[in-house]
Amino acid sequence: MERMPKLVPKPVCRYTSQLTDYGTWGDMLLGYARVSTADQHLDGQVAALVGAGVDPGRIYTDKISGAKAARPGLDELIRSLRPEDVVVIVRLDRLGRSLLDLLDLVRRIEAIGAGLRSLSEALDTTSPTGRLVFHLFGAVAEFERSLIRERTMAGLAAARERGAKPGRKPVLNETKLALIKTLWADPRVSVSHICEEFKVSRRTIYRELGPRMIIDS
Repeated sequence: MERMPKLVPKPVCRYTSQLTDYGTWGDMLLGYARVSTADQHLDGQVAALVGAGVDPGRIYTDKISGAKAARPGLDELIRSLRPEDVVVIVRLDRLGRSLLDLLDLVRRIEAIGAGLRSLSEALDTTSPTGRLVFHLFGAVAEFERSLIRERTMAGLAAARERGAKPGRKPVLNETKLALIKTLWADPRVSVSHICEEFKVSRRTIYRELGPRMIIDS
């Protein structure tokens, strides 16, 4: 009598196949882990992601400060996302440089039709509650931006009342500008020479004096 092959049940991860407003999400989990320096280790985050059901071959990593705009591993993950995929992270601070950056990344992920899951904070944008939390985060971020704008405008107004002139300090003071005008009037002196002498760019010269009606080097 021929023996029947033994059937091994497929393991079920508690983080996958959740029924949401969009229907049943697929089992495609993509993980992301990041540490700030090359001396730190990703092992703990990778182990947590694998424990949450992420295939080790689908974990994208970066060893770079969160303040850096370019994160190759994260960029590759975003490019690999497909609708109904789920990005899994250990903590929210591993993904975003700030609240605004985090919200922007979540919007990019959701625009693809994918979701985000954070293990430590138990946040999941594939669920109605998780989406609500991130909408609240967005409202808080907008409130913070409004406060910053209000404080900035109030600070500028107060500075003007004190007679101060807010803004970037001019590169050239009145004495240097007078000397440059003297040289500028001599067609034998090139713009390149003036820039080298006063350690300024051509753009600064032209902004202060306008275009020169001669051809020089």
